[in-house]
Amino acid sequence: MKLVTVAEMREAEARAGVPVSQLMENAGLAVAQEVWLLLGEVADRRILVLVGPGNNGGDGLVAARHLHDWGAQVEVYLLRPRPEDDPVFAQVRQRDIPVCLAQDDAQEGFRRLEEALGRAEVVIDAILGTGRARPLEGEMAEVLDRLAAVRRRPYGPRLIALDLPSGVDADTGAADPHAVAADVTVSLQWSKVGLHQLPASALVGRLEVVDIGIPRELESSFATELMDRRWARELLPPRPPGAHKGTFGRAMIVAASPRYIGAARLAALGALRVGAGLAVLACPRSLQPLLAAGMNEPTFLPLPDHDGHLSAEAVSPVLQAVDEGVDALLVGPGLGLGGYVQGMVGELLPSLKGCSLRAVVVDADALNNLAGLADWPSRLPSNAVLTPHPGEMSRLCGLTVDEVQADRVRVAREHAREWGAVVVLKGAHTVVASPDGRVRISPFVNPGLASGGTGDVLAGAIVGLAAQGLAPFDAASLGVYLHGLAGEQVRRELGEAGMLAGDLLPELPRAIKSLRE
Repeated sequence: MKLVTVAEMREAEARAGVPVSQLMENAGLAVAQEVWLLLGEVADRRILVLVGPGNNGGDGLVAARHLHDWGAQVEVYLLRPRPEDDPVFAQVRQRDIPVCLAQDDAQEGFRRLEEALGRAEVVIDAILGTGRARPLEGEMAEVLDRLAAVRRRPYGPRLIALDLPSGVDADTGAADPHAVAADVTVSLQWSKVGLHQLPASALVGRLEVVDIGIPRELESSFATELMDRRWARELLPPRPPGAHKGTFGRAMIVAASPRYIGAARLAALGALRVGAGLAVLACPRSLQPLLAAGMNEPTFLPLPDHDGHLSAEAVSPVLQAVDEGVDALLVGPGLGLGGYVQGMVGELLPSLKGCSLRAVVVDADALNNLAGLADWPSRLPSNAVLTPHPGEMSRLCGLTVDEVQADRVRVAREHAREWGAVVVLKGAHTVVASPDGRVRISPFVNPGLASGGTGDVLAGAIVGLAAQGLAPFDAASLGVYLHGLAGEQVRRELGEAGMLAGDLLPELPRAIKSLRE
């Protein structure tokens, strides 16, 4: 599903060839219809419309008019005076719909607002739309705080947000402390990027996207999309009946150190569980017996090591194996930190330039070691996929973790372009960014995945999909989606606490099966 930024939405409206007044009429009617669907019947139902100063408020006034005409008992509460020549407000006045102005009501301690909130079965939040640029204060903050208090009462009114909950940043997903969670958000024409990032996504409720008359072909230029089941199903690698293990590719995983044996196992099995035909675990020679004792499915490439840590001596045998037939390579899970490992990572990556690999996935300690090299971006092959969590992203790009998290989509997009690599910024609503500017956002938020090893499973899934022929951006995106879907399946069975990374492994093929059904 295509998502828009504020700038893209403004441009689409300007290019639509539809008068603003008609777009407002379409938006208000669509919101009124959603209220009807929510209530089942609107005649004699009590509805309060909170109206802000801009076009979002105008949309709310149109909705109020339609609901009144359908028999609802509508009240309008203005946060700011509307212009005298405002045609949509004039139509509300012509119908004698009760109107209260916040600045007048403030003189009485917001008595009329409290009374209207107490009567209302549904409240429409049409205070602020995509144009919000400053913290909420004064009467707006007071009105939203009182709305929140009423919503906490037993049998409080249901809340419909028009386009987005007031106080939410449509691009970043940041939310003002006064923002109120909605039951339903009616997003106009396209959903906004920020609605699919925390904390905003927790305030949206059920999301309904409604057509307001802007030509759909304009979305072809939008660079951001939300991953969904239909998209994922179309991206799944084919499984022809006459296939053999070579059909589905060979993935190599360069991984493991004495402290992190499990990471290598999880990554290798993750690659196999998404359908890779073969997984080769390239690991320290001294650790190979331990790893082999716990796994039957992968094959092994024992590498020279120093006390269980890989060094630059391992690069030559890895490159030889790649030349002999590897389709995608993952480096990083459980490698550990230090001079030996950093030397290996720093030498291996540039040596992979020009190889026939479909993707080179750089994960975990490969990222941490890489970040310590001043010229590290120049070492990346053109098909690299970087999979940092926010802390690793901070080390790679020099921003603080808070700065990374404050605008995840922008940060991922800008650095994917700068580094010439696919960036998978992990976390709630994982962001996958391509060097060409495209971004895909995961719909999943699952605290159960916040446990050690789940990132290794994800990295393995990505390299396994790349081995089957998917391009780096598609392999990373589908890997993120399947990993998230598997996590949802585990959460349904076990809950959010106590989920182990290994629990995801059998759920990956089930996730694929569910998409194909």
